[in-house]
Amino acid sequence: MSVENGRDQSLELFVVLVRAYNWISAHAHRDIRRYGLNPTEFGVLDLLYHKGPQPLQQIGEKILISSGNITYVIDKLEKKNLLIRKPCPKDRRVTYAELTEQGEQFFAEIFSQHQEVIHQALKGLDVDEKQVAIQLIKKLGYQAQKSYSAYV
Repeated sequence: MSVENGRDQSLELFVVLVRAYNWISAHAHRDIRRYGLNPTEFGVLDLLYHKGPQPLQQIGEKILISSGNITYVIDKLEKKNLLIRKPCPKDRRVTYAELTEQGEQFFAEIFSQHQEVIHQALKGLDVDEKQVAIQLIKKLGYQAQKSYSAYV
């Protein structure tokens, strides 16, 4: 295969990945909006539901949003009575976000429905194909991350 064909193929793969991601995200975002949430709010609830209380400073890093935005999102979820802020007993500089009982119940109810929406969006692949895709996309992501600094 010539270098030019490899470049063309890389470009085609990029376009295919972006289009697939956009359509799958469209399914997820439409579902999330049904619950009166935006994707960032859903991400915070998902993190707290599956990982337990988290320091506010670390939530942004884990769901890839800025610290300024995390305060806004936490405020909104707090007003909806889905989470509360709790000071760390060992370090007054640290504040945790924790799901309320209402938040825990709410997310427990919507998560399995959301999981089904994602499953339906990805029905184009069978179980074995999904496993291969996971391995290949991880490999692709790791290599892209590794080579990122080379193209500054």
